[in-house]
Amino acid sequence: MSALHLPLMIWLSPSFPVGAFAYSHGLEWAFECGDLHDAQTLQDWLLDLVRHGSLANDLILFAVAHRAVSVRDEAALAEAAELALALANSAERRLETVTQGNAFVAAARAAWPCAALDEIARAWPGDIAYPVAVAATSAGHGVALDAALEAYALAFIANLVSASVRLGIVGQTDGQRITARLVPSLHAAAVVAQAQGLDDLGGCALRSDLAALRHETQYSRLFRS
Repeated sequence: MSALHLPLMIWLSPSFPVGAFAYSHGLEWAFECGDLHDAQTLQDWLLDLVRHGSLANDLILFAVAHRAVSVRDEAALAEAAELALALANSAERRLETVTQGNAFVAAARAAWPCAALDEIARAWPGDIAYPVAVAATSAGHGVALDAALEAYALAFIANLVSASVRLGIVGQTDGQRITARLVPSLHAAAVVAQAQGLDDLGGCALRSDLAALRHETQYSRLFRS
C-alpha cells in the first residue's frame, strides 16, 4: 500500500472522532419492524444501498468533490456540497451526514491540515456533508480517487454491519461474512462512480428512505438515525 493511502485507514477508522458509531442509517427501525431479521436480509439491504441507495449517491458526490479540489474548481465543489445536503431526505439523514462531516473537518484541521480545508470553507461556509468532507481532504493530501472511494465505501458498510451486530440482527462472524461478500460490489461501485457526475445522482432504495423517516419517531432506540 502506498504511504499516501495510510491516512485513509486513520480517517475512516472507528477511532477518528466523527461519531459514526451513533448512527444506524435507519437499520434500527428496519430491525424493529421485521424487515431485517437475519444475515441474508441484512446483506440484501446493504447491497441495495451500494447499488441503488444512499451509498451510490455518496460515492458520486465524493468523486465530484475530489475532482473539484484536484483542479481547484470552487464552484464545482460548492455545487457538490449544496446537493449533498439537499439529498439528505430526512432530518436524521441530514443530522447523520452533517454531524460527521463537520466533525471530520474539525479533526482534520487539528491533525491533518491542508489547503483543501481552506478551499472548502471558501466554497461552502456552511455545514459540510460527510462524503464531501472526506473527499476534499483526501484530494488535498494527494490520495488517489480510486483508493479513497473504495475506502469510504468499505467504511460505510463496516459501520452499518457494526450497528447490526449491536442491534442483534447478526453476530460478529456473520457480520464479517457479509462485509467480505460485499467487497466486490463495493469495488464495482467505486469504479463506476469515478466516471460519474452530478447528473447521475438518483436512487430507488425506497424502503431504506422510509426507515430513516420512521426512525425519527421510534419510541425506544439506541442510535441517532
